[in-house]
Amino acid sequence: MDRIWGQAREELQKIVGANSFSTWIEPLCLNAVEDGTARITCPTSFLTDWVSRHYSDDILQVLDRLGGPVHRLSFETRAQSARQPAAEAAPAPAAPRSPARQDEELAAPLDSRFTFENFVVGKPNELAHAAARRVAEGGPVTFNPLFLYGGVGLGKTHLMHAIAREIQLRQPEARVLYLSAEQFMYRFVQALRDRTVMDFKELFRTVSVLMVDDVQFIAGKDSTQEEFFHTFNTLVDQGKQIVISADRAPGEIKDMEERIKSRLQCGLVVDLHPTDYELRLGILQSKTDAFRVQYPGLQLAPGVLEFLAHRITSNVRVLEGALQRLFAFASLMGREITLDMTQECLADILRANDRKVSIEEIQRKVAEHYNIRLSDMIGPKRVRTVARPRQIAMYLAKQMTSRSLPEIGRRFGGRDHTTIMHGVKKIEELRSADRSLAEDIDLLRRLLEA
Repeated sequence: MDRIWGQAREELQKIVGANSFSTWIEPLCLNAVEDGTARITCPTSFLTDWVSRHYSDDILQVLDRLGGPVHRLSFETRAQSARQPAAEAAPAPAAPRSPARQDEELAAPLDSRFTFENFVVGKPNELAHAAARRVAEGGPVTFNPLFLYGGVGLGKTHLMHAIAREIQLRQPEARVLYLSAEQFMYRFVQALRDRTVMDFKELFRTVSVLMVDDVQFIAGKDSTQEEFFHTFNTLVDQGKQIVISADRAPGEIKDMEERIKSRLQCGLVVDLHPTDYELRLGILQSKTDAFRVQYPGLQLAPGVLEFLAHRITSNVRVLEGALQRLFAFASLMGREITLDMTQECLADILRANDRKVSIEEIQRKVAEHYNIRLSDMIGPKRVRTVARPRQIAMYLAKQMTSRSLPEIGRRFGGRDHTTIMHGVKKIEELRSADRSLAEDIDLLRRLLEA
């Protein structure tokens, strides 16, 4: 059982992620697999309910593959203190845990890779990086909270870990507590069940720095929001630093209490924008330097990194994963990393990142860029201030979509395909001679691909 469960835990950590694994999966214990049923013990009934509702399918699939055949799961809650016999002397009460020990048990582990030195800075994230650096330097609180938001894989968690690690290095005596909002909720509900709410309050309200990742998770959970609000207020009143991250701006978090939204917006709110081509290329170059140490002797053909930076635009995690796969594949095959090999090895990732841009989207983006009305772009006006942006939109529609010239013509007010052909040819000629126009087109392409 130990061997099977050990392998299963490794698989599950990859599937659910490190934070969710440490909160929900790590406390579980596999007791036995009998007649296709896996018997799993949980420390509390709350955790039993949560795991059975959210992670049953993942656990079942992994166990069936490793220990099989497993058709169902049976969750059992660990009996309180195993019901000692009456004649047996009760054990001496445990010594109270120190704040440092409690922080260690509550906090999410910090990833050693996520440091400021390993964070590649570009235009989309330079403000977030500067703000994170300022907080990490310590000293008087200048903005509280620091609220970082953005989509998946843009660097929020990286910056959170970097802040926590830097503060710990600069101020070893500081109590820095970093955890996910999901862990905050779980610990609070556990405190309610164990009737240790005052201990919970004391622990969270006496830290030096509180860092909560993915705060949108507590939206709609009234009791947890209530406790978070009071914890937040207490720490701010004491001048303690708070750092929060979310997948969207405070005002856009649905089902979050208005008073919490208001509080979250009273500090510095920073948006991590989607990566641009230059930042993606910088990240790839930085990671390549690290991979060359891991895979010595591998040759990388010119143009490969530029190709990846142009084609994989979804997020940094996908970009790094693609590069890791590429180096591993080349190492196993003993081949140079060429453009052909890249397309062969990463075919699935490249297909998934082929962004489908619509003609309407192109028209809207070009109209916004040149400050003209969308109705004029598809209308009959022939003045230069409208005609040139219209031709650029036609050119981009031809380059970025699979639509035929007649189809593009219909979307531009029913124009003939020869008109579209003329517009595309005109922009191709101008692009090689007019640097400003070429830069406009490159910018519009990047905006549409982002």
